[in-house]
Amino acid sequence: MVREVVVRPVSGWGPLLITAAGFIAGPALMIAAESGALPPWFAAVAILLILITVINTKGFIAVAPNDARVLMLFGAYRGSVKESGFYWVNPFYTRRQVSLRIRNFETGGGSSGSGAGEEVAQAARVSRRKAGRPSKVNDRDGNPVDISAVVVWRVVETAEALLEVEDYEHYVEIQSESALRKLASRHPYDSEDHEISLRGNTDEVCDQLRDDIQARLSKAGVEVIEARISHLAYSPEIAAAMLKRQQASAVIAARMKIVEGAVGIVGMALTRLGQEGYLDLDPERRAAMVSNLLVVLCGEAQPQPVINTGSLYQ
Repeated sequence: MVREVVVRPVSGWGPLLITAAGFIAGPALMIAAESGALPPWFAAVAILLILITVINTKGFIAVAPNDARVLMLFGAYRGSVKESGFYWVNPFYTRRQVSLRIRNFETGGGSSGSGAGEEVAQAARVSRRKAGRPSKVNDRDGNPVDISAVVVWRVVETAEALLEVEDYEHYVEIQSESALRKLASRHPYDSEDHEISLRGNTDEVCDQLRDDIQARLSKAGVEVIEARISHLAYSPEIAAAMLKRQQASAVIAARMKIVEGAVGIVGMALTRLGQEGYLDLDPERRAAMVSNLLVVLCGEAQPQPVINTGSLYQ
């Protein structure tokens, strides 16, 4: 594995003055040799000086903040320049630019790698970002869900990013998509027994997603800053059925709460009436009163009272 070596080249201002002097001295020597002021062999020296000066101009590099250059010499890695500034390096170095800025993207689109080169990969990334489709996966219970996540990342090891993987941007997207699919298959969409679910435990799930992606991207010199689920829903083919299920669960929970409260109110009413001596009911009349109170408290429609103008037993 290639490890990053941070280097700081020579400042480019001194070589810039020397290069400017070479561009002035070369033609001057050429003119002097042709005019006879200097021996003729100075013309060859002038040509050589101009050639060296032209080659030296290829050694100047300007590194912007949050930018880096990876230096290669005839296929061998020589180091990375990560500090911003104006420098001069060996003109025969091959310099590849790597951005150290924080970047983000949204997963989805179902893309796959291609061996046609970086241009095809770049076109695939642009097409996928325009589409913006969430990924369709099955959760732990087998329910199809649509899910996508926003991944925030940056390059921290330039040598690994360029030399260990073919296209590190494409690699980040594919591995993030794979980690998201695996995460969704480990947890249910929703849960009622306090276990981790995709919808109910967003923070824990996002932390797991970030750790899973980081484990896959460490070999590419990439740091995952944050990974958050941006879209989560049942797939359209089961969305209607799941909505009815959620509505039924909500209705049942509400009914249970209403019944629990009504039973408590009825018990308290009967206890108070008995303790203060307002009513002394036999079991049958007591059961009828409990039934009437539960109907009034649990019914959805407004109850219509019936006034009894006779005795209690008529």
